[in-house]
Amino acid sequence: MNWTVFDFTFAAVLIGSVVIIYTLVMRKTSNTAYRSGAGIALAAAFILVWANGAVGIIGDENNDANMMYSVVLLVAIIGAVIARFRPQGLARAMYATTVAQVSVPVIALIAGLGPVVSWDVLILTAFFGILWFVSARLFQRSVKTGNDH
Repeated sequence: MNWTVFDFTFAAVLIGSVVIIYTLVMRKTSNTAYRSGAGIALAAAFILVWANGAVGIIGDENNDANMMYSVVLLVAIIGAVIARFRPQGLARAMYATTVAQVSVPVIALIAGLGPVVSWDVLILTAFFGILWFVSARLFQRSVKTGNDH
């Protein structure tokens, strides 16, 4: 693969964004469950963007079905903003993101947008779905353990 200046810039912005956001989370709270939930959500978002941009998840990176993964990220981001980054709202946002993630291959299958009934798509869907779900559970747990943010 021949990386362009755009590729390096995109990678730097992506990695930098994740580091900055997680640093802010670390400063905002000492609640381990909240920090872990944020870390897993950020990791899921990072890996989703990286994998989808590099090779695509449904078919190759040029398959239009892969654009639906942008909606998954929007669900997470908009949900977090609406929740004002409070743990109970973040839990709901991550549950919604789990549903959005699992819905992508189903929608692609119904719309006939690519080879969605393959092991790689099913495994990646389960992988990301589990990450979003675990993040949701950790945010939910942070409510029960108390938070200091």
